[in-house]
Amino acid sequence: MRPQRSLSCAHAVCCWQHGNWRTIVAKNTERAVLAGGCFWGMQDLFRKLPGVLKTRVGYTGGDVPNATYRNHGTHAEGIEIIFDRDVIGYRTILEFFFQIHDPTTPNRQGNDLGMSYRSAIYYADDTQERIANDTIADVDASGLWPGKVVTEVEPVGDFWEAEPEHQDYLERYPHGYTCHYPRPDWVLTKRRETA
Repeated sequence: MRPQRSLSCAHAVCCWQHGNWRTIVAKNTERAVLAGGCFWGMQDLFRKLPGVLKTRVGYTGGDVPNATYRNHGTHAEGIEIIFDRDVIGYRTILEFFFQIHDPTTPNRQGNDLGMSYRSAIYYADDTQERIANDTIADVDASGLWPGKVVTEVEPVGDFWEAEPEHQDYLERYPHGYTCHYPRPDWVLTKRRETA
């Protein structure tokens, strides 16, 4: 298994859409790597967003090479998202991320406890880092969550793909466990800049 680090490229994806298999080619793609609790729920919600071309779950942000579910050391359960920048932007990906998980609980989402369930954004370049920090500042200023955001912002490292049984888990088991939910009234506005 090899870690993946690519950022932007032309990308072809086969997907099931309206009862037919379709190949979608996007020339302006970007990669986002996020951690926000159990990866099953994250993947289930992100894969449905318009402009998201491909998702896969895995282990990232930690110290163990060739990480697995049984041996992932300090890695977080994460999701890799390949998206079409002509349809959805990185900022919108992050706003959705903050809507579907609680970024104010360290090392916890719902009933899941431990480092592997931490909230983290793994940025690929200076632009992603700036957008991540700006979005966090907006979330903190918004009052939409009861506490301050504890989401880590770190450079992306190795992403170790999770075992096949974890990929698209809630697509195969629609009533399976999740602690991620869209909050329909959750709308993030940009904070006012102070002089």
